[in-house]
Amino acid sequence: MLPYLQKNKDITSLSNFKTKALAKYYFEINDLEDVKKLKEIQNFADKNDLKLLFCWAGTNMLFAFDKFEWIVVKNNLNWWSYDKEKKILKTYSNELISNIAENLEKDYSQNLWHRFIGLPWSVWWAVYWNAWCFGLETENNFLSTTVYNMSTWKLEKLSKHDMNFSYRNSVLKEKWSKYFIVDIEFDLSTKIEKYHSEVDNIDFRENKQPKGYTCGSFFKNPSREQSAWFLIEQVWLKWYKVWWAYFSDIHANFLMSDWETSYTDLIKLISLAQRKVRENFWINLVNEVRIITN
Repeated sequence: MLPYLQKNKDITSLSNFKTKALAKYYFEINDLEDVKKLKEIQNFADKNDLKLLFCWAGTNMLFAFDKFEWIVVKNNLNWWSYDKEKKILKTYSNELISNIAENLEKDYSQNLWHRFIGLPWSVWWAVYWNAWCFGLETENNFLSTTVYNMSTWKLEKLSKHDMNFSYRNSVLKEKWSKYFIVDIEFDLSTKIEKYHSEVDNIDFRENKQPKGYTCGSFFKNPSREQSAWFLIEQVWLKWYKVWWAYFSDIHANFLMSDWETSYTDLIKLISLAQRKVRENFWINLVNEVRIITN
């Protein structure tokens, strides 16, 4: 047993659904020296037939367990800087992308990331999922990321080419247990859009999205023309409840939980939506939110 691993840690707050959960082992990374301990933690995990789960701010996960029998590693690496002349942003991976976007506008008159204001994700998760907000994708301005390779135990630099970005995807998602993301660099000199949008994202997030225990949109949109929320409405599941789990009456693709919700209620509702949409439209709804099981 490693002396710095906490046992039976309450990790309820690490999921935006806030379903009650414990971790058998738990560790927090607060600086680069802590990153180096990952080798020892991984060796301990291998010897005890355990796996690692990385968590960070704005975690877009559903914990589908009461007690997690693995090791949870919480990332607390926070700091960012912006070179106004070169328009280069460098940030540690746990910073919230919304906070960076808001402060770039306020302190540097840099509004290229305006559409990311209100996005409740860390930079880690935004890069991992290649976050897409009203036509703006994280990959558009991505330069490189420093990662700790869990196979070689070394810091490595991944380029944009290495990341293999696609819609809601990256190499970090494909090989989620191989890399711990330390920091990321972005070039904010040019706005690159998949499509142009005049949506007021701040008004949209404040007034047209539900508030509460949620990870936001739960399912990927099958296409721009066929959205997940529309399909869920068409099978009469908007505002449908399984005990304390429900799809919001404001936005049908927002899976919501209450303080009494069990993860089993959420899983039942997810499965119900997928089955009904498949039966009625021959479309498989794929979740954006990562469901974590033992």
